[in-house]
Amino acid sequence: MMYSNIPSAQTLVLYFQSRGIKNIVISPGSRNAPLTLSFTKHPFFSCFSIVDERCAAFFALGIAQQLQEPVAVVCTSGSAMLNFYPAVAEAFYSDIPLVVVSADRPTDKIDIGDGQTIRQEHIFEKHIGYSANLKQDSTHGFEPVKSNDSQETIQAYNALEIGKALDYAFKTSSPVHINIPFEEPLYDLVENPTVELSEVQTMDGTHNLEADWSRLLPIWNSSQRKMVLIGVNPPEDLDAAIMELLANDESVLVFTETTSNVHHPNFFPSIDSIVAPIEKSSDRENLFKSLQPDLLVTLGGLIVSKKIKAFLRKYQPKHHWHIDSKKAYDTFYCLSEHITTHPNTFFGNGLGNFQKIESSYRNEWLQTKNNYELKRQAYLDKIAYSDFIVFHQIQSGIPKDYQVHLANSSTVRYNQLFPMDPSLHVYCNRGTSGIDGSTSTAIGASIYYNNPSLLITGDLSFFYDSNGLWNQYIRPDFRIILINNSGGGIFRILPGFEETKEFSTFFETSHQHKAKHLAQMFQFEYIKAGNEKEVELALKNFYEPSQKPKILEIFTPRQINNKILLSYFDFIS
Repeated sequence: MMYSNIPSAQTLVLYFQSRGIKNIVISPGSRNAPLTLSFTKHPFFSCFSIVDERCAAFFALGIAQQLQEPVAVVCTSGSAMLNFYPAVAEAFYSDIPLVVVSADRPTDKIDIGDGQTIRQEHIFEKHIGYSANLKQDSTHGFEPVKSNDSQETIQAYNALEIGKALDYAFKTSSPVHINIPFEEPLYDLVENPTVELSEVQTMDGTHNLEADWSRLLPIWNSSQRKMVLIGVNPPEDLDAAIMELLANDESVLVFTETTSNVHHPNFFPSIDSIVAPIEKSSDRENLFKSLQPDLLVTLGGLIVSKKIKAFLRKYQPKHHWHIDSKKAYDTFYCLSEHITTHPNTFFGNGLGNFQKIESSYRNEWLQTKNNYELKRQAYLDKIAYSDFIVFHQIQSGIPKDYQVHLANSSTVRYNQLFPMDPSLHVYCNRGTSGIDGSTSTAIGASIYYNNPSLLITGDLSFFYDSNGLWNQYIRPDFRIILINNSGGGIFRILPGFEETKEFSTFFETSHQHKAKHLAQMFQFEYIKAGNEKEVELALKNFYEPSQKPKILEIFTPRQINNKILLSYFDFIS
């Protein structure tokens, strides 16, 4: 083992090892050489080299998302770290412990015209759990550092700040930033560290506060219409006993999303298929009032469906509880209770006290669900080849136990309309809902997943993050299905759509790009399909074992996709 001879670099590496942070994603540079050399020459760490910093950060985020533990991403000084920001924001809103480590120039080099130098301290201030801005070691550099602090004081400060940052990442599942100034020389090594770890007092990570049952239980037991809405959630997170409790209560309506990874025959996995027909009904006011809950209970992360947000903001429940050990968003402007514990704990403690009351709430809407499922199949039988057909084909054919990553925008919204096999583990970057890192996140998450992984993406998401394919860690069983409709199709279903040159250029951004040459450059097998029969044939062999990863590019008709999607809601009405 070799270590940088710079004390702050040694301290960081030793703390990472002591806390079990072993996955390190590194982007190339010179100023971060003390860290790069220390991590790559230590057998404890698993290091990944990703050139593009934006891709590197999302790649690290994917690993952290999969393992549910802190993962570090390391960069040089200057604008390099600014490319981390999209992934940092995603980690902040998705509660993912991404540890950002940026090498910096010495303080006296800032704002004097020195190259590759920006103001790096607190740069993620609005979207970070904790920022640790370390001090430059006084014992290292070509010239003595002008400092009022002794090296002992600096060392104690740096160790405390690193400890605090890592503690915050572990205890709150938040991204943290550690900024380290290094002076040259940067490449000198020693066989043994010259610093020792100090004991750092850790923060209290207890969030399981006892619910006020004397107040909450009467509300639950007296509410005839209880709606449970589940957003982004890790696979296999909710106990089976809890799901059965909710599924078998006639007064409970459970709305799930594809990203919730929660399944039961009595649950409602396609929210828009319930709400959209009501919007189009002549009796919408009465129907919405019959759907309006007395009590809304939300679990998990952010919600995809715009329609359920609009409904619950207008037809607000009397009570809204959010159950989460960390935070609660007032998404519907009526939050009345943040229950700071895990849903399993809350419902587990209430199992013996929740009373089933007579209600027609669930069964009435189950009939509506059965009706739209029948009509959906009838609609599929009558429509032309389109995105709608393709997403149905894709979701019907994914093998069991795959990890499935969904790109944002149209992709995740189409997936909400069709059932997913309960064995699939589904992810999507819904913290910020951006298209910028879907490919990189999926590839990072696939590294430690035991079974194959599939990314379903649109053309803008795919081409935007095409540098995500630029690494040597893509497994042969990694699969990408690219739906190429030659532009940002989602804009054609939003208010303001008009068939003009300005719309196609500045909103839809229509194009003629294809993935074939990218597939060849990055050593993917490439398959294409352009109609329903070709898609069916391509999917038959797409998941078979191979020596290389595969891209299936499916071309769909840009100018009719929106019409077919919008007509679906008319048809099931």
